[in-house]
Amino acid sequence: MIDLSIHKEQLKKTVQRCKERNIILPTFEQMKHPEGIPENIKKELSGIGLWDIHPRNLFRITWKNEPVQEGGKFSGVNLMEIPPEISGVKARIFALVGKWFPTGAHKVGATYGCIVPRLITGQFDPTKQKAVWPSTGNYCRGGAYNAALLACESIAILPEEMSQERFEWLSRIAGEVIPTPGCESNVKEIFDKCRELRNTRGDDIMIFNQFDEFGNHLWHYDVTGNAILEVMRKKMQKKDHFAGVVLSSGSAGTLGCGDFLKEHFPQLKVTAAEALQCPTLLENGFGGHRIEGIGDKHVPWIHNLRNTDMVVAVDDEVTIRVMRLFNEPEGREYLNEQGADADRVNDLDLLGISSIGNLIGAIKFAKYYELTEDDIVMTIFTDSMELYDSRIRQQRKIHGEYTREQAIRDYEMLLNVNTDNMQELGYRDRKRIHNLKYYTWIEQQAKDLDELNAQWYDHENYWGNIHAMVPKIDALIREFNERVKNL
Repeated sequence: MIDLSIHKEQLKKTVQRCKERNIILPTFEQMKHPEGIPENIKKELSGIGLWDIHPRNLFRITWKNEPVQEGGKFSGVNLMEIPPEISGVKARIFALVGKWFPTGAHKVGATYGCIVPRLITGQFDPTKQKAVWPSTGNYCRGGAYNAALLACESIAILPEEMSQERFEWLSRIAGEVIPTPGCESNVKEIFDKCRELRNTRGDDIMIFNQFDEFGNHLWHYDVTGNAILEVMRKKMQKKDHFAGVVLSSGSAGTLGCGDFLKEHFPQLKVTAAEALQCPTLLENGFGGHRIEGIGDKHVPWIHNLRNTDMVVAVDDEVTIRVMRLFNEPEGREYLNEQGADADRVNDLDLLGISSIGNLIGAIKFAKYYELTEDDIVMTIFTDSMELYDSRIRQQRKIHGEYTREQAIRDYEMLLNVNTDNMQELGYRDRKRIHNLKYYTWIEQQAKDLDELNAQWYDHENYWGNIHAMVPKIDALIREFNERVKNL
């Protein structure tokens, strides 16, 4: 749960700190509806770059930033539709676009959802404690960025095999960057490092673990869920059917929007995607893979399995080959020849590696349910190729320059993505996956067994109580800002 108990003495110090650093905190309501942000803050933002280390960029934690790098205002939800000429399916596939968040990825929102309750209650001391961000990629980037905006030190933890771009950027933002052994599926090694830091540094740090922090789930439930709902209200016609959302499991934070959407579209199917090379949800399996940013080999504490309807595994070889098809000149030229709109092809660099994995999962979902042009599938493009240029160079070094012949093969592979390695989840299937939480969270991380059972057997109250915390947090944020203003 999210603890909102107030630590009065520390809260006074945090208010003082924010007064000194001119920090104002956005509410969830403002992240959903940035048009309601005060005009003086909007005016300040007109002179601030999207990635600048400036506290006003906290107000750019929204899906509605104008898609520009400098001085952008707010517009509609950043959205992209993938046409049939690229997807190979009749169903309409829409995706929220994460590139236009500060740091170029939507995880900056999840990290804010985790840290802000600790700030506004006085549980976290930004003057003395370092914020620790254990991650398989973008989460620690977002956490380090928000920590910098909030004038506190940070420690970023991520696997050593993540992209070069991540490490280079983090070295300039985070106070410490700690690489752990392995690739994106090596999550236990990240947890082990957290335990080591907790034992050696004690109260000098506070760990914000995306895999068990309900602020991650809650931010996506409320902010991402409302963004998708707004898209559906604008795009759906009477004949249309919102079939499902397909989202990488990772920390399971993004899947939180599925809880919100099912309240509005009860027939909706929430699908968790994962790498075929590490089929944890599908087969209780293990392994390593190249779809950067989605941790595996465990079930996150914040994953609501009662609301998960399907699991789909995506082959990382398909993902990497499609990455080249979408980004190499020969690949784009061939897509144009196949009738894909030139402007849409030029926008394909809005899909990073895990975004491509989400797209492939959405295609598999559409084929499995034989969806038509009257059906809509939603997914999320979490980040863009801006964070993966080194992977393109790596593939050129391994396989040589990209040719038209390779583009033909990769396009045919994309059109022929099939429905293997998928499972519709019945009651017992969901419970099987839920029970995997025991080994990571009860045995290894000392969580409470009664809470694990409450997640399953008392799920409506358990998850409902978490979702009901948004207005409480917003009230505390407004109170906090007033104290800063009046100090």
